[in-house]
Amino acid sequence: MFGRVSAIAMNTYREAVRARVLFGLLALALATSGYSLVIAAMSLRQETRIVADIGSSSMSLYAVLVSVILGATSLYRELELKTIFPVLTRRLRRHEYVVGKYFGILATLLVFIAIDGAAVLTIMAIQSGKHVGLTIGVGSGMLAVLGILLWRATYSRVFVVLPWSVALFLVMMLLCDGAADERQVVVVSALLTLGEVVIVCAIAMVFSAFSSPFLTAIFTAWLFMIGRSADTLANIPERVFGTVIRTTGIVLAKVVPNLNVYVPARPLLLGQVATIPLWSYVGRAWMNSIFYAALLLTLSAIIFRKRDFQ
Repeated sequence: MFGRVSAIAMNTYREAVRARVLFGLLALALATSGYSLVIAAMSLRQETRIVADIGSSSMSLYAVLVSVILGATSLYRELELKTIFPVLTRRLRRHEYVVGKYFGILATLLVFIAIDGAAVLTIMAIQSGKHVGLTIGVGSGMLAVLGILLWRATYSRVFVVLPWSVALFLVMMLLCDGAADERQVVVVSALLTLGEVVIVCAIAMVFSAFSSPFLTAIFTAWLFMIGRSADTLANIPERVFGTVIRTTGIVLAKVVPNLNVYVPARPLLLGQVATIPLWSYVGRAWMNSIFYAALLLTLSAIIFRKRDFQ
């Protein structure tokens, strides 16, 4: 089973990283990180903080967009091109196919977040002025290594980007020790963003199992906005909106995953909230992600298994 799921996952990853929309969103994310330098130049002694805040916010926004787009189109593309039929005629169960698709999209999102986060960390490392020459040299060297790997790995060139992007993120994290507080904000935000898209992608997989890409994107975005507004919905004033709306808001806040967990306030990211240990908070957030992902993947597998392709 593991071999079949991993084969589908790697094939999904290979197709996703070749999508033009992914390159466009990655370029937009990197441009946003670069534009943060312009805004930072207008501040007084808060340059690194502005880069960290804008970089973390844009990383979350674009990662969610990628998860919605890939989750909405991955299954439908296979059905539209009819490439799913020869795949399912082999010794592959439908739930294995769904799980493989899901993990392939997550691998793509990991690359996206790692590259975007590494770009933000690189800017902050240069801003701190501690390892400017080393940061530029290592960054240039890493890009040269990627170019060589892409040139030499003829048949597996798309797969080398996955370990390379994670290595780039870790290297830039080490070189960004001159801005330790802001580095922590970016690193923790990246971990939480990855946990958030684990849920968002699973939501998209549920709808894509029976719906079109357009409706899947609409429904997923709608649930995402409800999740981000869960705290507000749970505290709707009854005197203003009435009992029915308040009850509806409470029910939605309890049923839909609370995605506010993945965009906490800056003091919590810095570990300055004494009553909430930072890494314990991150661990609980990831447990929440795994729980909802398992539940939603099970639902999407059941729906996809009962779907008639005739």
